[in-house]
Amino acid sequence: MTAKTDGPTRLNPATIAPPVGRYSHGMLVPPGAKLLFISGQVGSRPDGTVPADFAEQARNAWSNLLAILKEGGMTADNLVKTTAYLTRPSDLPAYREVRASVAGEVRPASVLVFVSELAHPSWLFEIEGVAAQV
Repeated sequence: MTAKTDGPTRLNPATIAPPVGRYSHGMLVPPGAKLLFISGQVGSRPDGTVPADFAEQARNAWSNLLAILKEGGMTADNLVKTTAYLTRPSDLPAYREVRASVAGEVRPASVLVFVSELAHPSWLFEIEGVAAQV
């Protein structure tokens, strides 16, 4: 199924299995759209401290990503691609809850990867994104 909005178009062809989560198989960005590439955001608070709790780190990382979107004149609705990195598979249910509470019905193309560690040992989660605005 293809969902059209005022901006990018979600691509979920009926000829393949539907997405198994809160994402779209593809996002088509129209010519001339403003693009914003967001570096990996971790769970640091504004003062630079990092909570030990995974869910709080994930909320902070999403909050950081949303702040960058806002600075660029965009919202979560403009996300066309996210890549999330978790260091522990056991945190997947908590990640899904945080994503649902923060991103709501936003369904960008997405990748979720389990990695053995991130650049700092206290980081349990990182997310990067691409956004587009017509």
